[in-house]
Amino acid sequence: MAGSLHVGVIRLDICTSLYFIWGLYAHCCIYNRHAYTCIYYIDIFEQCYTMPEYLKKRFGGTRLRVYLSLLGLLLYILTKISIEMYAGALFIQRILDWNLYLSVVLILAVTALYTVAGGLTAVIYTDTLQTVVLLIGSFVLVVIGLVEVGSYEQLKKKYMSSYSNETWNDYRLYGNHTCGLPREDSFHIWRGVNSDLPWPGTVFGLLPIAIWVWCTDQVMVQRTLSAKNLSHAKGGSLLAAYLKLLPFLLFILPGMMSRVLYPEEVACASPESCEKACKNPAGCTNVAYPWLVLRILPPGLRGLMLAALLAALMSSLTSIFNSASSMFTLDIWQTIRRQAKERELMLVGRTCVLALVGVSILWIPILQSAGGGTLWNYMQAVSSYIAPPWCVCFVLGVFWTRTTEQGAFWGLITGFVVGIIRMGIDFAYQAPLCGSGEPDTRPAVLTKVHFLHFSIILSAISSAVTVAVSLLTKPQPPEKLRRVTWWTRNEELPAEEFDDEENEKKDEIIITHELEMEENTNEESVSKVKRCLLYFYHWICGAPATTKAISKADRAEHIKMLTSIEENPFWAKILNINCMIVLLVCTFLLGYFG
Repeated sequence: MAGSLHVGVIRLDICTSLYFIWGLYAHCCIYNRHAYTCIYYIDIFEQCYTMPEYLKKRFGGTRLRVYLSLLGLLLYILTKISIEMYAGALFIQRILDWNLYLSVVLILAVTALYTVAGGLTAVIYTDTLQTVVLLIGSFVLVVIGLVEVGSYEQLKKKYMSSYSNETWNDYRLYGNHTCGLPREDSFHIWRGVNSDLPWPGTVFGLLPIAIWVWCTDQVMVQRTLSAKNLSHAKGGSLLAAYLKLLPFLLFILPGMMSRVLYPEEVACASPESCEKACKNPAGCTNVAYPWLVLRILPPGLRGLMLAALLAALMSSLTSIFNSASSMFTLDIWQTIRRQAKERELMLVGRTCVLALVGVSILWIPILQSAGGGTLWNYMQAVSSYIAPPWCVCFVLGVFWTRTTEQGAFWGLITGFVVGIIRMGIDFAYQAPLCGSGEPDTRPAVLTKVHFLHFSIILSAISSAVTVAVSLLTKPQPPEKLRRVTWWTRNEELPAEEFDDEENEKKDEIIITHELEMEENTNEESVSKVKRCLLYFYHWICGAPATTKAISKADRAEHIKMLTSIEENPFWAKILNINCMIVLLVCTFLLGYFG
């Protein structure tokens, strides 16, 4: 849960004038996280280890599974790993005044150390502790910030006049640099069609992105799939929904306070002044929150808050690494090497993570300048170009039984080609920096079509292609749709379907690994030094020291228990009531701040 909260801290980057982010993300994420992931998707995904594996079970074949895994890895590089590393490096850079890339190396080193040394247990305990620390520290920060500013009403008044002296002089005397002024609709969620964030885009354009993030992204769904049963999965998602109501108070308001208190830095309005203030000519909104933490919190709480923020960042990195490793080894490598042993899979997974990290580091310079220097704009723009076809594939696959493998595949391919062309144009033609005085020479497809509107267009294109091709191709027989769509989720699987080829292969890997361990650790044939080195090797690679093979009957019974969607009626009612409460609160807030 702390990882989800810190996403609000960094990925929304506490840009000034971001009320709408809280409102729309609360709307999309709360509704989708529970209504889709828990009610609709969990019932179906319970039998899978990864999201691409679901597509294989739903449609058959391997090309969808491999393609989606590759697409997922690309999205991890563009929207997750590089952003997490960059955001964490910003904190370290503010604290220690280190070089950005040296800070990245430090984050990666500490992440690797505590993950390898403590394993998943360390990550889980860290997540739990840092959530409490972040909540307490953030509440204290809001209270101290409001005292510094005066009150909430004073914040609203002072924010509209929070601009640098340079902006004031240029605007009042010469009519220039209006981009450095607060927007008139800063305190409104629903903005005009021609605004910086038009309401059709924030409602309908963010929807496929939210469904991708919260419902079909391996990083998020793996947490839900690890639940003991369906009620636990719903309860965890509801807790996340309640916590998701807090970013407005705990993260957005402090960002606006930072602009009010430090307008010369946070609201810098020229490449030269921004470069001097935060070493980023594109803007300094990304460091608004770190500055507030470092400057107004008391020393002890300041250190604790920074430690929790960095721990949250590293925890998210660990989750991403685990997801990327799982998808590459289970969905891609085992397709190539069907008899790969467990140690090989572990090494391949670690190597995959190292490769992704290397590419992500190389991507950071582009990330710094993209999206007008704002992490939020960059992340949402890239997601708008790539994520909608993914969302369409899963939504139609789950809710429309007529969807075929050919339709899903060509819908994904068409959407990807269209989206990648738009993304290439976006990166090739950067918007002029605020205060640079340069003319905007970008093509009309960028200046006239907002990236959130493009998300709507891309979703429509992918849907049209998927539906058209599906109607022109042979549908799957009903027996192949058991437990893989919303309408067939309650159908029982025949016992023999638990013993498919992949599960048999996993048993072979476990048995082979067990025999290898017994052979390699035989006290009569292996020296103590070699045994120690062998165990150290397995510890580094993440391979278990001992494993236990299970029979097919036991495995079938175990899988049946894990994939059960039965619920205790009492707890189901409690969860549904809480779901309605969250949705009502969210609806009220959307209306109040609209």
